[in-house]
Order: sequence, then structure tokens, then C-alpha cells
Amino acid sequence: MIECVRRRSYRLALLGMAAMAALPYAAAQDRDRGGRIDVTHYAIDLEINPRTQTLSATAKLDYKALDDDSSTVTLELNNALNVSKVVDGQGREIQSSRTMQDFGLRLSMPEPTKKGAGGTLSLTYDGRLTGKEDSPVFGIRFAAIHQDFAYLMYPARWFPVAGYTTDRFTADLKVTVPSGFKVIASGDEKTDAGGDKTIYSFHTTQASFPGSLAVVQGNPQQVQAGGVATSFYLRERKALANVYGEEIGKVMTFLTSIYGLAPQANLTVVETEDGTPNGYAAPGILFLSPGAITERVNTRLLVNQIARQWWGVLVSPSSRNHLWLTNGQARYAELLYIEHTDGPGAFQQAVRDTYIEALTVEQPPLIQAGRLEDYSPEYWALTAGKGAAVLNMLRSVMGDTNFLKLLKAFPDQFAWKPASTADFESMASNLYGQNIRYFFLQWIDSSGAPQFKLDYTVFRTQKGFRVVGKVSQDLDTFHMPVDLEIDTEGNPEHQRIDVVGSSTEFTIDTFGKPKTVKVDPGEKVLHYTDNIRVAVAIRRGEQFVEVGEFVEALKEFQKALDVHRNSSLAHYRIAEVFFRQNNFQSAANEFREALNGDLDPKWIEVWAHINLGKIFDITGSRDRAVNEYNLAIRTHDNTSGAQEQAAKYLRKPFEQKSPDT
Repeated sequence: MIECVRRRSYRLALLGMAAMAALPYAAAQDRDRGGRIDVTHYAIDLEINPRTQTLSATAKLDYKALDDDSSTVTLELNNALNVSKVVDGQGREIQSSRTMQDFGLRLSMPEPTKKGAGGTLSLTYDGRLTGKEDSPVFGIRFAAIHQDFAYLMYPARWFPVAGYTTDRFTADLKVTVPSGFKVIASGDEKTDAGGDKTIYSFHTTQASFPGSLAVVQGNPQQVQAGGVATSFYLRERKALANVYGEEIGKVMTFLTSIYGLAPQANLTVVETEDGTPNGYAAPGILFLSPGAITERVNTRLLVNQIARQWWGVLVSPSSRNHLWLTNGQARYAELLYIEHTDGPGAFQQAVRDTYIEALTVEQPPLIQAGRLEDYSPEYWALTAGKGAAVLNMLRSVMGDTNFLKLLKAFPDQFAWKPASTADFESMASNLYGQNIRYFFLQWIDSSGAPQFKLDYTVFRTQKGFRVVGKVSQDLDTFHMPVDLEIDTEGNPEHQRIDVVGSSTEFTIDTFGKPKTVKVDPGEKVLHYTDNIRVAVAIRRGEQFVEVGEFVEALKEFQKALDVHRNSSLAHYRIAEVFFRQNNFQSAANEFREALNGDLDPKWIEVWAHINLGKIFDITGSRDRAVNEYNLAIRTHDNTSGAQEQAAKYLRKPFEQKSPDT
């Protein structure tokens, strides 16, 4: 039932109905606001038994009450863990109850707690974590204890969590493991070996999120690069430690030049397992899945996760409605690094892709991101995609110099603290020297994006020419500086105008005769064009495919074709859906349509031929399959190993795996 509810949440949100879908959830949050606490410090005594895949722990919480006269305290704890005892600071036993659908732990306090009053709770609990349990983050594994290694990441709620992702805390963590195992965690480390067990203690003095650890065996692979020492605990990907260490050194050097000194210069990288997120960042630790540690260094993933040492560890959102401050900054760090290493052309393409992702979610506004389900496609599209788009537009408004000052000053001023959008806006306005409330009202507090329409007339003057025109769009409250480019018989002319409301007039004098006028030639403003609408519809369809909603996916792909009938990518994506449904005739028809379309992107040609070959192999037409594989080879396009795939199926026919394989 939970899976159905969550999948429905994905579908509704991707249809632009996230706000409506989230109303019951938001109302429930309002009802349960009583019982919120701010945990300032954890003292956790944990024992991990790899042989039985179990843990047992006592967690002592020092806290302050956030609500007045509350008789309950609400925490989150993994459903696989059983609470055996809860006592307060006076040793009084506290009654507890579980709400399994939201991993809730509700404590009935012996007396109401005044807002701002301090207290202590001690919880004793145990359980088995094999990695097959229901995860608090739907469909993603964040904790598992195996016989040869283990990992417990903060999102798993393996300890009682208050204010998930927003409540910063210090910690004293004591972890007991069998001899021969080593514990990796955040903070100052001490080791006490005795008998057949070893106790690792970790102490943190700055409030952040030090709630993730790994249990490993053997010595790390140490890589020194760019003044950065990285320790690797890899299992399947040991051969890649050196190249990843070299890249981490380069990334740390670059990000330090942008954001200032990192909270921790040296990092530890731990390889997890399939089913975990591609990357997860804890203070001083990067957890990477085997599939993400690729032969060709996964630079964007490294940049994103390393950037979180500043945006997440050093400074974090004051509430989940401000998650764009961390997710958007981490995504924009990727774009800045692309600009640094590959130049403005690659940067512009990455920005365009990010804008497309941002436009896949129409609702809710960015400031209401707390409504979205953690790690869902719309969560990343809004907080990371649109968050990065907002930063790129802010850079255009402020200029590079002031914008880069902002990126360095903000984590410095709010080091080891939570921060809000209002804090970021205030600093941006101060550095820019102007109040830019309008910008944040448009892109953070409101939703939607314009589609510009341009009308203009050219007049001859005594000194040259004059362009008189009007920029229109359909958002009444829109306010944004927008660039215009007038292509003339001489040098092009540029002017920035304030587009306010649904219609803004402009007048521009030029020396050369104007040939064309373009709105936002550098594509800095998040807005629709026909091409963008096609790309957005295709991306929405891809998101539906990711969660198995094929009917909704086909509807989105059709929307793309309604705008651009010749879109090879839309036809190709439709063909993929039909192929997955074993509707091979329809799939073949759509792959043919893709080949007859605009062939944008170019890789569609080679892969359409390969997939047609697969269809002919499945349906027993080997000669036709061989012809398609040969056509694929003749393209000389090796995108995603296409040439090797075509050669493989020339040697041996493609065989479709059964659903149970």
C-alpha cells in the first residue's frame, strides 16, 4: 500500500499537481507539529554484529523543546529497529508507540514540556538490518549489515532522528565491532582494542550531521593529489582509486577557490553496494555505489558530493522548504566545474539540460519544496534542477564578480549554522547594492516560467536606425532583466531591459541596419520555447518511465510530438516503452520514425538500428537483424559502446531475457 501511495505521489507531482497531492500530507504535518524538539547532542553507544547482521544501541539525546506545552515528542526511527526502553533525564520510563507508515516514534512525556526548555532522553533499541528492509527513503537502500562490511547512513534513521536534514547536532559515537573490522565515521577518532572486540569512539564539536558510518576490513588505499589526502575503502573498484583520488584533488582545489576553505580538507571514500544512492555525503566521508564508480571518472557526481562539504555540512537549510540552498548549490557546483574544465560551450549545454529538468515540475513553488517526497524525481528536479537554474539567473543579474563574492561569503558567515532563503536574499542584495526581492518573488516564492513573444518595427533615423518593439509573455507578476541582441549589418547591438508584467516596450538605436532581434540570446532566463517544450515533455516522459508509469510516459512523449512531429528523440522514447511492453511491431514502427526524423541527438541513428536488430532477432528474422547491426556499424558512432554492442549481436543473435531472469 505504501508503494502504491508513493508511486501515485510521483505521478501526480510530475503532472504538475504536486501541490494538490501534498495537501493531505501538509495538513497532517500541521496536526503533528506538537512534539518537535531540537536535538543538540547525541551520545550513542552502538554494537554491530556482522555475523548476525544486527545492531544494538543506546542513544542519549540532549534536546530543547520547539513547541509550547507539548506532552509528546515525535522522532523518526527505522521500522526494522525495536525500542525496548525509553527513559527521561530523571530515570522515569517513557511510553512509546510506532507509526510504521512514516517511520515515526511517538513518546508520551510524563508532563508537558515548555517551549525552549531542555531535557534528556535515553532510548535503548536493537534490530536486524540486512538491506532488504523497507527504507525510510522509498526504493533506496541506506543501511545494511553484511558479514564482511556494513554501512549506516543518516537517511536510514538508524538512530532516533529529529528534524531530518535540518536539525544540526554534535555527537559522541561509540561503536563496538569484532576484531578485524574498522569503523569509518565523522569526528575525532579514538580506538580501544581488547579481546575479540574493538571499540571506536568519534567526537564532533561543531553541529552538523555526523550520523553516518561504515564498517570495513583491511587498510585503505591512500591517494595524495593537489594537497588533498583521500582514503579509499573500495571492494569491487579498487583499481580506480588512483584516478578518482587525482580527480578529487582537482575538484577540492577548484571548489576551495570558489567557496573558501572546506570544513575538512581530507576525505574518505567508501564503496557501498547496488541499490544505494549513487552518492551520499557525510562530514568528511563520501559514500559511492559500485555502479557510480565508473572507468571514466564520474566527475559530476564527485563535484556534487564534495560540494556538500560546504552546502550541507558547513551550512544547511533551516527547514526543508529551503533545500534548494544545498541541492541547488551542489548541482550548480557541477556546472561551474564544467565551465572551468571544458569551457563556456559545455557549460551552456549543461545549463540548458538543467533548465529542462527544472521545467518538468510546475508546482509547487521552490519555497514549498518541503512538500515533496525525499529523493523523488520531482524533488531533485525542483530543489536541484530549478535551484541551480535560480543560481545561474542570479549570476546573470548580479554579475560574475558579485555572484562569486556571494558564493564565498555565505558559507563563511553561516558556517556551522542553518540558513534560510531570506538570509541568502539579504546577502545577495547587500553585495549587489540593490534590493532584488523581485527576483526571489519570481523564482522562489512563485511558480511558472514565461514564453517570450517579440514584436518590433525598424525605423531609419538621421544617425542610423531605431528598433521599437515589445516583449510579451503570459505571467502578470513577472519581473526580470532580459537581454536583447540586435543583429545588424555591422556589429551586433546588445541591451538589457526590465521585462515587467505581461508586456514591456523598448527602443534601441543602432548604427547598422537591423536584421533580426533576439530575446535572451544567451538563454540565461528560465523560459519556454517550442524546442524547450519538446525537451521538457520528453524529460517528463522519461521520469514516468523511471517509476514504471508507461501510460503517462506515452502521453508526455505524444505532447512532444504535438509540438514537433519530427522529433527523433520522442519517437525513440516511445519505441523503448513499446519494446519493454513486448509490443515489437509498434516498437519497430517508432524506431523507423526515429530514423526518419531530425536525428537529434545523433546517437539515435546507431541505437535505433541496434534496437531494430534486436526486434528482428526476437521475432526470428535473423537476416534482417544482421542488416540492421551492419547499418549501425556503418554509422561509426560509438555512443555508450554502440559499436561493441552491434558487433556482439552480429556474432550471436540477441536473446531476450525472461522477466524472472
